[in-house]
Amino acid sequence: LEVKVGEDETVEVGAVLAVIGSAGSQPTEDSSGGSEQAEPEPEAEPEPEAAPEPEAAPESEPSQESATDRESEPEPAQERKPADEPEPPAAPDDSVQATPAATTSPDAEATSASRDGGDGGDGASKSYVTPLVRKLAAQHGVELSGLTGTGVGGRIRKQDVLEAAEAAKQTAAQAPAAGSGAAPTGTPAASPLRGKTEKMSRLRKVIATRMVESLRISAQLTTVVEVDVTAISRLRDKTKASFTQREGVKLSYLPFFAKASIDALKSYPQVNASIDTEAGEVTYHDGEHLGVAVDTERGLLVPVIRDAGDLSIAGLARKIADLAARTRENKISPDELSGGTFTLTNTGSRGALFDTPIINQPQVAILGTGSVVKRPVVISDERLGETIAIRQMAYLALTYDHRIVDGADASRFLMAVKQRLEEANFESELGG
Repeated sequence: LEVKVGEDETVEVGAVLAVIGSAGSQPTEDSSGGSEQAEPEPEAEPEPEAAPEPEAAPESEPSQESATDRESEPEPAQERKPADEPEPPAAPDDSVQATPAATTSPDAEATSASRDGGDGGDGASKSYVTPLVRKLAAQHGVELSGLTGTGVGGRIRKQDVLEAAEAAKQTAAQAPAAGSGAAPTGTPAASPLRGKTEKMSRLRKVIATRMVESLRISAQLTTVVEVDVTAISRLRDKTKASFTQREGVKLSYLPFFAKASIDALKSYPQVNASIDTEAGEVTYHDGEHLGVAVDTERGLLVPVIRDAGDLSIAGLARKIADLAARTRENKISPDELSGGTFTLTNTGSRGALFDTPIINQPQVAILGTGSVVKRPVVISDERLGETIAIRQMAYLALTYDHRIVDGADASRFLMAVKQRLEEANFESELGG
């Protein structure tokens, strides 16, 4: 290494600053680093020799990124020099010039800029990024700090930015594709009834007429209470296996709701009554004939359990299962579809929390039982006082005819049902 100019000395543009290595040796990366500084002040001794074109001077393995970058845009910040300005001597075999920026070729400037890592905006600790690469990254939304350059010294090239942008596009395209593939699994099949016009069935006409008539002739409203059925849930879990083996039917919540309702009807006969509007009479029935709403393919039907008040939970479970099966199979007789004094509809069988059911005339009330779900509830504990616990909860919705049943009567009836269910003293009835 032979240094031609001392530190802090001022030299003319194009002057030889140093000679590195012997003739024919390849320049090192450090020889060009920091070479493209701001233009120094010219010195009074210009070199008399005319310089050849800069392409012949530093043929020292130009990096791939500089060749790519200069095809599109040279650095605008560099100041062009006149062609007749004195140039350094042509000595490609003896030395490597450290300041090729003084040439008139934009390509040489771009090459030098791409090699320079000293004065970039990222500081000396980071590789220099050309303005072209920065602009390209901004256009494609690529974060340069997250890229690993493949150029000399880890510098980020134009190709690195383009590849990162393409990878981001592919990732974004794959996400919706995966989502669209999973969507059909949760999409229900289209019904064959879509787009059809058909005659109402005889049963559907009867149901429609009776529902509208019920709303027309009675003053209906609904009261709802919330019931903690955790004790019943535990009782079911403990006995349902042996119950099913012994009785031949599953032990659901419905027989418990039916039994509690029947017991309350005995204490509140105005809910177990019927009105004859033409005669102007009210009949309080001496028996509890429980109608149970059954969902069938033909429509909603309500078979009746005669003298349901005489049955235990086991007896109610058998009757409900038998009537429901025969109703769905269209094996029910007309007599079994009439004569009810109170109706129970299990709206929770399909997950509904509660409903406002319509009274089955000439009855004056109908009880809808909602889905049993776990919820956090504030309860009172003898040791802990008030605390929050996970409980099995359900809503009971009583629609009643205000012509004979007052709101207070409806509330008292519902509270009696609620108390019976929460006490859960049914264990002795599961076998008879």
